[in-house]
Amino acid sequence: MKLLHLYTSSFKGLTKESWMLALVMLINRSGSMVLPFLGVYMTAHLHFSIENSGIVLSFFGIGSVIGSWLGGMITDRIGEYWVQSLSLLLSVPLFCLIPLFTTEAGLAGIILAQSIVSETFRPANSVAITKYAKPENITRAFSLNRMAINLGFSIGPALGGILSAISYEFLFYSNAIGALLAGLLYVWFFGKRNKTAIREIKKVKEAKATIKENSPYRDTKFLIYCFFCMLFSICFFQLFSTLTIFYKDTARLSQQNIGYILGYSGFLIVLLEMSLVQIAEKYSKLAFTMLIGTFLCGFSYAIMAFDHSLFTLVLSMTLLCIGEIWTLPFMSTITALRSGKNNKGAYMGLNGMAFSLAFIITPYLGTMMAEKFGFSVLWIVTGIITTITAIAFYFIIPWMLPKKVSDEEIVL
Repeated sequence: MKLLHLYTSSFKGLTKESWMLALVMLINRSGSMVLPFLGVYMTAHLHFSIENSGIVLSFFGIGSVIGSWLGGMITDRIGEYWVQSLSLLLSVPLFCLIPLFTTEAGLAGIILAQSIVSETFRPANSVAITKYAKPENITRAFSLNRMAINLGFSIGPALGGILSAISYEFLFYSNAIGALLAGLLYVWFFGKRNKTAIREIKKVKEAKATIKENSPYRDTKFLIYCFFCMLFSICFFQLFSTLTIFYKDTARLSQQNIGYILGYSGFLIVLLEMSLVQIAEKYSKLAFTMLIGTFLCGFSYAIMAFDHSLFTLVLSMTLLCIGEIWTLPFMSTITALRSGKNNKGAYMGLNGMAFSLAFIITPYLGTMMAEKFGFSVLWIVTGIITTITAIAFYFIIPWMLPKKVSDEEIVL
């Protein structure tokens, strides 16, 4: 009964808008089947080499960097509503075009365009979460959104594994349908709260004229924090590139079983995230939570260097899920705490760029290391870098945030 009470209490106090943002994200991510299977699609279906597949995947990262910067800048100027709605709806035709490109150059180009459009959504979405959440519930609001992402991620790849066995084209069309439904729902609900673009733009401009705030690009402490966020992301995002190739080529899992393991990760996060975040908020400091979470992510990869039995793969994924629960939502909270009222888009965009840069580096670096040195070396190096990053977070966060904020309370 205590566990049940803990779980249900973790959802209390969240606003209606926070729930709707999560629902939109759930619908969008339930159709997200492309990225986890893109590496397998290129190697197995288009017969690209592993290294060339990594290069193409890096163009997703380039688009993510551009999209994060662009999304953050535009959000501070016209408001998060227009950025999110346009990003979702414009993604639809781009997903449908991807199967038409079957060369390395052509696929890299369309992936770049799609990534720019879809990634403008992220900083705007983060700003919307901070806008509609109660100050004391900011981390749980981010966690609710992430829970929706991972619930969709448990549905999408599991279904994607089945659909890709029939035809890879189904993956891209499913992504388009998910983006369309999410976009229509978002416009219907939040359009009532943003009746005209002129009013939104005027409000933002008036606020900027009243209060001038520093640019995150001149915030040295925040730039150092973002650098280590990027290092963490380079390690963590093996999940979306080299890990599925490892599952297929080394662990000899079928595409369907790959989908099941990825689906299990989403289910586990849905089951545990809100409760574990609430526990961390009550009993742990931000810096210590980030230390443990980041270390667990690295350890989850390192153990696969020594064994790749099904038990070890499931254990690794379990530890990775717990680690990301105690890392990713708090990264967003720390960014929100560091930003001001009228430059949240820029701060979220810069932090998003740190993640996006990892999408450029990780696929190429990971596939290159796996091809030249083997997956065991890749997993050990990943574990070492993540451990160093965990220690860095432990010291950087109290240095970057006021003591009363980093140790005790969240104030926006």
